[in-house]
Parts: sequence; structure tokens; C-alpha cells
Amino acid sequence: MCIYCIYNAIYSMRFIYSGGSLLNIIISNTGGKPIYDQIASQIKNQIITGELKPGEPLPSMRLLAKELRISVITTKRAYHDLEQEGFIETKTGKGSFVGAKDTE
Repeated sequence: MCIYCIYNAIYSMRFIYSGGSLLNIIISNTGGKPIYDQIASQIKNQIITGELKPGEPLPSMRLLAKELRISVITTKRAYHDLEQEGFIETKTGKGSFVGAKDTE
């Protein structure tokens, strides 16, 4: 497999969001798992392990989509799933934050 093909198959992105913590998301286009599910499970894992603390802000859906070079619809689905499971809270006009309740 060529280097260019490998780059297109797996893409990793790190960036600092307004809470100051480092959010590391790795997405793969080759697996059978949807990208929104990959994002949601990685954020969920970072919340469970304590890397992301309750109340910490998450990047906006638009910023996350831009940085990962994916559709806003994909990030919206990931955030929606996380909110439904109680891992994050979204406040209209303010953004999304790590949920305050115990998620374990």
C-alpha cells in the first residue's frame, strides 16, 4: 500500500480547545465503524478515564468538523449520541460541555 493511500485510510488530529485540555481524535476510513461512532466512543473513553473533567467545554461541532475535515452532520450525530447517553450537555448559545453526572 502506498504512503498516500495509508494517509487517506487513517487520519489523526489533535487540537486544544477552549478548556485547555488536549483532545485526541483518531478516525479511520477503512474500518466498518461509522466516523460519528468513532468520535463518540473516543470522547466517551476520555470522559470515563478522567482525561476530560465534568464541566469542561468541548469544541464546537463546526470546529471539530473543520479540524477533522469531515461533515458537520457527522459531528452533530456524535454529540447527539453522547448527549443521549448523558456524557455531555449542550447549552444553546454556549456550546457542549462534559456532563456533570457520573457516567460509569
